[in-house]
Amino acid sequence: MEKLFIVIPAYNEEDNIESVAREWHEVIEKTKGEDSKLVIIDDGSKDNTYKKLLELKTELKYLEPITKPNSGHGATVLYGYRYALENGADYIFQTDSDGQTLPSEFWQFWDNRDEYSAIIGHRNHREDGFSRIIVTKTLKFVLYCVFGLKITDANTPFRLISRDVLNKYINQIPKDFNLSNVMLTVLLLSGKENVKFIPITFRPRQGGVNSINLRKITKIGIQAVKDFRVIKKEMKKNTKKGDEEKEKMGG
Repeated sequence: MEKLFIVIPAYNEEDNIESVAREWHEVIEKTKGEDSKLVIIDDGSKDNTYKKLLELKTELKYLEPITKPNSGHGATVLYGYRYALENGADYIFQTDSDGQTLPSEFWQFWDNRDEYSAIIGHRNHREDGFSRIIVTKTLKFVLYCVFGLKITDANTPFRLISRDVLNKYINQIPKDFNLSNVMLTVLLLSGKENVKFIPITFRPRQGGVNSINLRKITKIGIQAVKDFRVIKKEMKKNTKKGDEEKEKMGG
């Protein structure tokens, strides 16, 4: 039976964490993978998020609560991906802990896992505010300018990827990169992987307070553009190196 790890970063989510953990735990149960795990990573929360996870652990068989010092969403997502790989996951699914995504929509991803390198949600008719829609559209424009890629939705926290494909690209993403899912999407498409985008529901936050505001988004965005350019240069260098090695082998 294939081993699925669902990876969820959490920061100050005591209002949401119990319902989110229970809903996604049901998904793990239904996949019937005995060694599958629901990995929820507390990113140094200042509230009772981790305490609640430990309490739930006594009841939820597949729940794996982890806590670590705060490093931000992107770095925590990468931490979760690496944890899943190190523990033998065959497939890794990532979503967030704010309750904006629907576990019921997971199955269209899971049922098509053998058809694609990765399946990524497309936040269609999103309900999380106009400012977030503008951020997504701006990111789409920036990615086209830097990488020449037209990406439907690069940063969706609703994605399924196989072990082999994630292993292929994860080390190309800087360790503490804020927009790790964005970079992963760029690498998948640049590498000509067979990526499928599927529309998903994206509800308003189900409780608690969003820790990201417009000021933080702007700061992250400015830094991301700088980082994207550096990574683009590295990608070009690696491509050139690979082409030269192929020529030598051919010669």
